[in-house]
Amino acid sequence: MCLEEFRALLARHARPDWTTAVDGVLISKVDRPDPPSPSMSGTVLAVIAQGAKRLALGDRVYEYGPGQYLVASVDLPVTGEFIQADSERPALGFGLTLDASVIAELLLRAGPGDIPRAGAAVPSGIAVSDAPAPLLDAVVRLLRLLDEPRDRAVLAPLIKREILWRLITGEQGATVRQLGLADSGLSHVSRAVRWIREHYAEPFRVEDVARMSGMSASAFYRNFQAVTAMSPIQFQKQIRLQEARLLLATHPGDVTGVGRRVGYDNPSQFSREYRRQFGAPPSRDAARLRDSAPALATVLP
Repeated sequence: MCLEEFRALLARHARPDWTTAVDGVLISKVDRPDPPSPSMSGTVLAVIAQGAKRLALGDRVYEYGPGQYLVASVDLPVTGEFIQADSERPALGFGLTLDASVIAELLLRAGPGDIPRAGAAVPSGIAVSDAPAPLLDAVVRLLRLLDEPRDRAVLAPLIKREILWRLITGEQGATVRQLGLADSGLSHVSRAVRWIREHYAEPFRVEDVARMSGMSASAFYRNFQAVTAMSPIQFQKQIRLQEARLLLATHPGDVTGVGRRVGYDNPSQFSREYRRQFGAPPSRDAARLRDSAPALATVLP
């Protein structure tokens, strides 16, 4: 019954832009499978009520369907595709932006023994699990507030905190908890990820970024690979190519200039790597982009 109400609430409140009246809550409704599309994951919880999606991060592939959830604790370059969606049974999904400050507060308020002990290894930045009944119940109660505007301002923040607590203490809690820990391995990698995203067009030495992140070069490389499924240089390349694709959507006739803006001095290398990533050379892909709506940058189904 929980999933049935979940589907009904999502179908009723879905908007074309996926936004809702509750800040940080998204609803997706997709009625056809699309080709694999690159985007940034965001730091989110995504729960599927109907349909399914496949998500690739580096060499890792994640699939999630009805009653399952995905958490992304770092904003990572991913490629997603709907594998179950049609007009009769569209894919329906719920998304919630993960608030690191609230997670940190909940960790401070937790009593001794309330939180499972974390392992020594840095967890992956993305994880998938079956959604337990208490988590689904909290998600449904949050969605009900879309029909109750008088209660929304007071109750929505409380239910969001409950959802985060369910994640913190759940199967993928290690991934979520590190968002709220200022000195966790994930926080160090996140610092590096932000720096690379902000300076993606600049060459860098891994040793320098490791030092800036507060880790030795060997620990940084190991932890970065564990979280992102990519090396720092591979990550930079993904960001460069995604930024190039966005630029080409508005500057389709300036392939060489776009390549330079994202850090490629060699036009042939830019064209070669772009084609390998997106399946078509820049000029042809730019024409294709003009004829299609841009994909929403989210891991939602």
